[in-house]
Amino acid sequence: MFVALVPPREVLEHLEEFLEPRREAAELRWTAAEQLHVTLAFLADVEERRLDELGERLERAAARRTPLGTRIAGGGAFPHVGRARVVWAGLELDDAGRTEVRRLATGARAAAARSGVEVAGKRFTPHVTVARLGRPAEVSNWVRLLDAYAGPAWTVDRLTLVASHLGEGPRGRPRYEVVEEFALGRRRGDPHVQQD
Repeated sequence: MFVALVPPREVLEHLEEFLEPRREAAELRWTAAEQLHVTLAFLADVEERRLDELGERLERAAARRTPLGTRIAGGGAFPHVGRARVVWAGLELDDAGRTEVRRLATGARAAAARSGVEVAGKRFTPHVTVARLGRPAEVSNWVRLLDAYAGPAWTVDRLTLVASHLGEGPRGRPRYEVVEEFALGRRRGDPHVQQD
Protein backbone atom coordinates (compact mmCIF):
# COMPACT_ATOMS: atom_id res chain seq x y z
CA MET A 1 0.00 0.00 0.00
CA PHE A 2 0.96 3.64 -0.23
CA VAL A 3 -0.38 7.05 0.70
CA ALA A 4 -0.42 9.45 -2.23
CA LEU A 5 -1.51 12.70 -3.78
CA VAL A 6 -3.41 11.74 -6.92
CA PRO A 7 -3.73 14.52 -9.50
CA PRO A 8 -7.09 15.00 -11.25
CA ARG A 9 -7.68 13.08 -14.49
CA GLU A 10 -7.32 16.18 -16.70
CA VAL A 11 -3.89 16.89 -15.17
CA LEU A 12 -2.74 13.32 -15.84
CA GLU A 13 -4.15 13.43 -19.38
CA HIS A 14 -2.20 16.63 -20.09
CA LEU A 15 1.06 15.02 -18.94
CA GLU A 16 0.22 11.88 -20.93
CA GLU A 17 -0.33 13.95 -24.11
CA PHE A 18 3.06 15.57 -23.58
CA LEU A 19 4.88 12.25 -23.05
CA GLU A 20 3.09 10.01 -25.58
CA PRO A 21 4.83 11.16 -28.80
CA ARG A 22 8.23 10.98 -27.08
CA ARG A 23 7.97 7.47 -25.65
CA GLU A 24 9.28 5.72 -28.75
CA ALA A 25 12.58 7.60 -28.42
CA ALA A 26 13.92 5.50 -25.53
CA GLU A 27 13.68 2.06 -24.02
CA LEU A 28 12.15 3.13 -20.72
CA ARG A 29 9.39 1.40 -18.76
CA TRP A 30 6.81 4.19 -18.86
CA THR A 31 4.30 4.57 -16.04
CA ALA A 32 0.70 4.18 -17.20
CA ALA A 33 -1.32 7.41 -16.92
CA GLU A 34 -3.75 5.88 -14.40
CA GLN A 35 -0.82 5.05 -12.12
CA LEU A 36 0.77 8.49 -11.96
CA HIS A 37 0.79 9.92 -8.42
CA VAL A 38 2.98 11.52 -5.75
CA THR A 39 3.88 8.95 -3.08
CA LEU A 40 3.91 10.44 0.43
CA ALA A 41 4.47 7.18 2.32
CA PHE A 42 5.20 3.68 1.03
CA LEU A 43 3.78 0.97 3.28
CA ALA A 44 5.37 -2.32 2.27
CA ASP A 45 3.11 -4.64 4.26
CA VAL A 46 -0.15 -3.62 5.92
CA GLU A 47 -1.94 -6.25 7.98
CA GLU A 48 -5.73 -6.25 7.63
CA ARG A 49 -6.14 -5.72 11.38
CA ARG A 50 -4.21 -2.42 11.16
CA LEU A 51 -6.36 -0.84 8.42
CA ASP A 52 -9.01 0.78 10.64
CA GLU A 53 -6.46 2.47 12.89
CA LEU A 54 -4.37 3.49 9.87
CA GLY A 55 -7.45 5.09 8.27
CA GLU A 56 -8.33 6.98 11.47
CA ARG A 57 -4.79 8.28 11.84
CA LEU A 58 -4.56 9.29 8.18
CA GLU A 59 -7.86 11.13 8.52
CA ARG A 60 -6.49 13.09 11.48
CA ALA A 61 -3.23 13.81 9.63
CA ALA A 62 -5.16 15.10 6.60
CA ALA A 63 -7.48 17.20 8.77
CA ARG A 64 -4.46 19.07 10.17
CA ARG A 65 -3.30 20.17 6.70
CA THR A 66 -4.78 22.71 4.31
CA PRO A 67 -5.42 22.40 0.55
CA LEU A 68 -2.72 23.87 -1.67
CA GLY A 69 -2.25 24.76 -5.30
CA THR A 70 0.36 23.16 -7.53
CA ARG A 71 1.09 21.90 -11.03
CA ILE A 72 3.26 19.13 -12.43
CA ALA A 73 6.34 20.86 -13.78
CA GLY A 74 10.04 20.23 -14.26
CA GLY A 75 11.85 16.94 -13.91
CA GLY A 76 14.65 14.97 -12.38
CA ALA A 77 16.09 11.50 -11.90
CA PHE A 78 16.95 9.13 -9.07
CA PRO A 79 19.57 8.59 -7.88
CA HIS A 80 21.01 11.17 -10.35
CA VAL A 81 20.90 11.98 -14.09
CA GLY A 82 24.25 10.29 -14.82
CA ARG A 83 23.14 6.85 -13.60
CA ALA A 84 19.37 7.08 -13.35
CA ARG A 85 16.99 4.26 -12.46
CA VAL A 86 13.92 6.53 -12.31
CA VAL A 87 12.86 9.57 -14.37
CA TRP A 88 10.33 11.85 -12.69
CA ALA A 89 8.29 15.01 -13.12
CA GLY A 90 8.23 17.47 -10.23
CA LEU A 91 5.65 19.61 -8.51
CA GLU A 92 5.70 23.39 -8.82
CA LEU A 93 5.27 24.68 -5.27
CA ASP A 94 5.78 28.00 -3.53
CA ASP A 95 7.47 28.04 -0.12
CA ALA A 96 4.19 27.52 1.75
CA GLY A 97 3.20 24.69 -0.60
CA ARG A 98 6.58 22.97 -0.21
CA THR A 99 6.21 23.14 3.57
CA GLU A 100 2.64 21.83 3.42
CA VAL A 101 3.57 18.88 1.15
CA ARG A 102 6.49 18.00 3.44
CA ARG A 103 4.12 18.09 6.42
CA LEU A 104 1.63 15.89 4.53
CA ALA A 105 4.36 13.31 3.94
CA THR A 106 5.55 13.50 7.55
CA GLY A 107 1.97 13.17 8.82
CA ALA A 108 1.23 10.18 6.56
CA ARG A 109 4.44 8.44 7.64
CA ALA A 110 3.75 9.13 11.31
CA ALA A 111 0.16 7.89 10.97
CA ALA A 112 1.42 4.62 9.53
CA ALA A 113 4.17 4.18 12.11
CA ARG A 114 1.78 4.86 15.01
CA SER A 115 -0.58 2.27 13.53
CA GLY A 116 2.16 -0.33 13.66
CA VAL A 117 2.80 -0.24 9.90
CA GLU A 118 6.39 -0.15 8.68
CA VAL A 119 7.14 2.80 6.41
CA ALA A 120 9.67 2.18 3.63
CA GLY A 121 11.56 4.70 1.58
CA LYS A 122 14.15 7.35 1.98
CA ARG A 123 14.16 11.12 2.13
CA PHE A 124 10.96 12.59 0.69
CA THR A 125 11.13 14.45 -2.63
CA PRO A 126 7.72 15.34 -4.12
CA HIS A 127 7.67 13.78 -7.60
CA VAL A 128 5.63 11.78 -10.10
CA THR A 129 7.54 8.77 -11.46
CA VAL A 130 7.08 8.82 -15.24
CA ALA A 131 9.53 6.05 -16.21
CA ARG A 132 11.90 3.43 -14.84
CA LEU A 133 15.07 2.02 -16.36
CA GLY A 134 16.13 -1.61 -16.34
CA ARG A 135 19.74 -0.60 -15.74
CA PRO A 136 21.31 2.73 -14.76
CA ALA A 137 21.68 5.16 -17.65
CA GLU A 138 22.39 8.80 -18.41
CA VAL A 139 19.06 10.67 -18.83
CA SER A 140 19.93 14.37 -18.96
CA ASN A 141 17.98 14.77 -22.26
CA TRP A 142 14.82 13.43 -20.59
CA VAL A 143 15.27 15.68 -17.57
CA ARG A 144 15.77 18.72 -19.86
CA LEU A 145 12.60 17.74 -21.74
CA LEU A 146 10.62 17.54 -18.48
CA ASP A 147 12.14 20.83 -17.31
CA ALA A 148 10.32 22.43 -20.25
CA TYR A 149 6.97 20.96 -19.16
CA ALA A 150 4.37 22.76 -17.02
CA GLY A 151 0.95 21.19 -16.69
CA PRO A 152 -2.37 22.73 -15.66
CA ALA A 153 -2.78 24.03 -12.10
CA TRP A 154 -4.75 21.89 -9.63
CA THR A 155 -5.61 21.90 -5.96
CA VAL A 156 -4.28 19.21 -3.64
CA ASP A 157 -7.28 18.66 -1.36
CA ARG A 158 -7.00 15.03 -0.23
CA LEU A 159 -4.73 12.16 0.71
CA THR A 160 -5.40 8.82 -0.96
CA LEU A 161 -4.66 5.39 0.52
CA VAL A 162 -3.95 2.97 -2.33
CA ALA A 163 -3.53 -0.80 -2.37
CA SER A 164 -1.03 -2.09 -4.92
CA HIS A 165 -1.81 -5.57 -6.25
CA LEU A 166 1.50 -6.74 -7.70
CA GLY A 167 1.40 -8.44 -11.08
CA GLU A 168 -2.37 -7.99 -11.54
CA GLY A 169 -2.22 -5.07 -13.99
CA PRO A 170 -1.52 -4.98 -17.74
CA ARG A 171 1.82 -6.52 -18.78
CA GLY A 172 2.39 -7.87 -15.27
CA ARG A 173 2.44 -4.42 -13.68
CA PRO A 174 0.72 -3.61 -10.39
CA ARG A 175 -2.99 -2.86 -10.31
CA TYR A 176 -3.85 0.08 -8.04
CA GLU A 177 -7.03 0.20 -5.96
CA VAL A 178 -8.13 3.31 -4.07
CA VAL A 179 -8.94 2.12 -0.53
CA GLU A 180 -9.93 5.46 1.00
CA GLU A 181 -9.57 9.21 0.53
CA PHE A 182 -9.10 11.78 3.30
CA ALA A 183 -10.02 15.45 2.78
CA LEU A 184 -7.43 18.01 3.82
CA GLY A 185 -8.53 20.42 6.53
CA ARG A 186 -11.69 18.49 7.44
CA ARG A 187 -12.87 15.43 9.32
CA ARG A 188 -15.76 13.11 8.59
CA GLY A 189 -18.90 14.33 10.24
CA ASP A 190 -17.85 17.94 9.71
CA PRO A 191 -20.94 19.62 8.21
CA HIS A 192 -18.77 21.13 5.47
CA VAL A 193 -17.63 17.71 4.19
CA GLN A 194 -19.68 16.16 1.42
CA GLN A 195 -20.09 12.44 1.94
CA ASP A 196 -19.88 10.36 -1.25
